[in-house]
Formats: sequence, C-alpha cells, structure tokens
Amino acid sequence: MEDSQFGRALADLRDIAARQSAAQSEAGRLIVVSNRVAPIEEGQPTAGGLAAGVLDALNDKGGLWIGWSGEIASDASRILPERQKGKIRLQTLDLSQADYDEYYRGFANAALWPVLHYRSALARFTRADYAGYQRVNALFADAVAQSLAPDDVVWAHDYHLLGLADALRERGAANRLGIFLHTPFPAAAVFMTIPVHAQLARSLCQYDLIGFQTETDRRSFEDYILREADGHLLPGRALVAYGRVVRTGVYPIGVQTDDIRRQAEAPANCPQMARLRTSIGASKLIISVDRLDYSKGLSERFRAYERFLEQNADQHGAVTFLQIAPPSRSDVETYREIRLELEREAGRINGRFAELDWTPLRYLNKGFARQVLMPMYALADVGLVTPMRDGMNLVAKEFVAAQDPLDPGVLVLSQFAGAACELKAALLVNPHDPDEIAQALEQALVMPRDERRDRHAEMMAVLRRNSLSAWRDRFLGDLARRA
Repeated sequence: MEDSQFGRALADLRDIAARQSAAQSEAGRLIVVSNRVAPIEEGQPTAGGLAAGVLDALNDKGGLWIGWSGEIASDASRILPERQKGKIRLQTLDLSQADYDEYYRGFANAALWPVLHYRSALARFTRADYAGYQRVNALFADAVAQSLAPDDVVWAHDYHLLGLADALRERGAANRLGIFLHTPFPAAAVFMTIPVHAQLARSLCQYDLIGFQTETDRRSFEDYILREADGHLLPGRALVAYGRVVRTGVYPIGVQTDDIRRQAEAPANCPQMARLRTSIGASKLIISVDRLDYSKGLSERFRAYERFLEQNADQHGAVTFLQIAPPSRSDVETYREIRLELEREAGRINGRFAELDWTPLRYLNKGFARQVLMPMYALADVGLVTPMRDGMNLVAKEFVAAQDPLDPGVLVLSQFAGAACELKAALLVNPHDPDEIAQALEQALVMPRDERRDRHAEMMAVLRRNSLSAWRDRFLGDLARRA
C-alpha cells in the first residue's frame, strides 16, 4: 500500500475508534454476565476463580450478576425477577428444555468446547444447535438490556456468551462491553473447523475488550482476524474489524493465595483428612483433581502412572496416587464414556500392581468442598496436573498456594496448561509422553528439600504478583479505558 493510501486508511481507522469511543460514557455500575450464577449464601465458600473474582468485584462496587439459574422451565425460557444479596443484585434465567439442549449441551459443549481445546474430531455441530445458542445469547441480552443504564459496564464470561455483545448492540447498547475467555483460543485453522466461525468472530468483535489467559491465545485470535476477517492493527495492538475497534489483552486469572493457605492449615479435626492420613500411612501421596473431561488427559495420566510403576519397582508400596474427578455433564454421552474408561483403567492398573496392603491408584468420582481439598493439596508430595489443553488450570495454582513453604510438595504440570506460562519452576511435561511424565514423577518424589523450597518460592512470587484481585482490576481498568 502506498504511503498516502496508508495514511488515509489509518485516519479512517482512527475515526472509527473516535466515533466508537464518543458513543460510550464513563464507567458506572458493573453488570456481570456468566452462564451460571454462583450460590451466594452466608458462610459458604465460593468455588473457583470466576465466582471469587466476580463476587469481590461486585462487593467492592455493587452491581448486577446475571446468569442461568440451573433450572429447566416447564414451558418457555424466562427471565426471573432480580433479588438483592448485600451489595449485589442477582438476576437468573430459567431455560426451556429445548434451549438447554441446543445452547448448552449442543453448540456450547458439543461444538465450541472441543474445538477451543483442539479436539475438533469430537465436535458435533448442527444449525439447530447454533440457532439455540443465538437465541439464548439474545435472552441474556434481554435480561441485561431491561436494566442497563448508559454508563453501566458489562463484563461477560466465557465461551457460552460469544454472541452477547452482538445481541446487545442490536438492542442499541453503546456501553463498554468486555468478555473474558476462561478457555484457550485455538489456532486460526482449528477455529475455522467450526462452520459458523465467521459469524462468531464478527460477534466477538462487537465487544470493546476481549481478554485471554495467555499470549498464545491472544495471538491466535489476532491471527484469525488479520488473515480471515480482513482486520488491521492499530498502534497499541488494537484491532479494527467489521467496522469496529476491539482491543485484546492477556489477563491470567489468579487465586487467593492467603485464603488457600489458611484453609490448608485449618483442618485439625477434619475427619476426611484423618482417614486419608491413616490410610496412606508412610506412603508418599501424588494428587490430581480434575473435572471429568476429555481435555484433562485423565486416561493418558493413568497410563503415565502405570509407566512409572513399571519403571520404579522400588516405589511399589511407597507411593499412592489419588485421582479426584467429580462428574461433569453427566447427561452427555461422551462424558459417560470417559467415566467408564477411567473405571476400567483404574481397575486394570490396580489389578496388575496392588498388594494386600497397598492400592497404588485411588480413583474417586466425586467432589469435595474446598475446605477439604486444600488440606489434601498440602498433604500431597506431588501435584500431578497434566491436561491436554487448558485455559489456565487453577488446580495447579491452588496446589502451589496450599503448600507449606518450609517443606513444599512438587508440581508436575502440563506444558499445554495456561498456568505453565507463569509456573515455570514446576516440572513441565508433555502430557502426550508417558515416559516424560513417569520421569518427572520420579524426579519429584526424590527432589531435595532445598530445591523444592526454591521452586515453590519462585512460583509463589508469581502467584502473588498475578493475584485474583490483579486479574479483576486489570481487566476492568482496561475495559473502562478508551481505545
């Protein structure tokens, strides 16, 4: 492009940015939109980073949290009345069976989820499911729009709501709209395996700010927009596409390190912990905690542990692997198959290696409250976190935060988890390589205390710097800032 043409194009792009910015006023009330609204009950700890981060933001500023109630309506989907919980107003939606099947079970989890995690072969797409996804995103937009003031800021979360901004713009919203993706964003060629990828990208660009967990995710989205959507870069890495300016950023979600350590130290009289200590005796403990999902690499992890047992006969009876995998999306056939496969693998491995007084692998298909999990992390000698692909993986960060800094355990972490970009002092492994994982387990179990302390201290410094509060404040600060 000639210099004069480039100058005119850049001026046009800046004009777009100026008009877009002028149409939006200063930040006011915060409206959070997510697929689910976490329970907010006095005395009950919230589960997970999303709930904790959102609750902190809303408690600080006041505001509205909108999400699905988890209930299936007997007839049509409906928006329920708002209710107050302290400073926070909550508004939930009941979904009809058809909307649940097409939006949630269908497009979100049968098409988007596998592709975002680089598992395109498992994706199942239908036009009816995508229509249901659009319909529910529009319903969420109706819930937002009915109480939206001109200076409100909308913060949407995750892959369920890629179409929310588009629906809000159609309803005339000129507010600051941002979305944070808790999942990975795949390479452009992988994203394009979704038949409606162009529509999704256009919808995403109706947001003012799109947040990603890692620089790799952000670059994948940028690459798609530049190559497939005729997008352009402005100074400061803002993107121009579809006649709008959209900014992207990297905001690694964190954990509340001090709270986790307090929970880890608290359970002197916890009956579950007493039974666990008694049952493992002098054995060293390897722990993994994952939602039951094919992205977590559970079958591959079981086989890697089997390889470790094959190669380390001296560790028989001296180590126990505890895998906690709560049920996930149990009404989806793929997830039922994963559960059956893991039960078969656990039985086969224990049948091969177990002794009268030793069960090498304990597989629990159930969940535990955080006040029980954190002490389990602290007790463990090794945290084994080997997803095939993960947006962040907060289990890795929680395991590190739960450790006794004077005698910490060792984190073995997949290089394809978002957390690997920050926790470089972990033992990083390729989850596709059982021998590498087996070697990392051997190294972790014999690692000297001084090295464990040094690695733990390095990771804790990163966790404190990239805390949950920092994640929240950086995203909302950037969303309020003009392009």
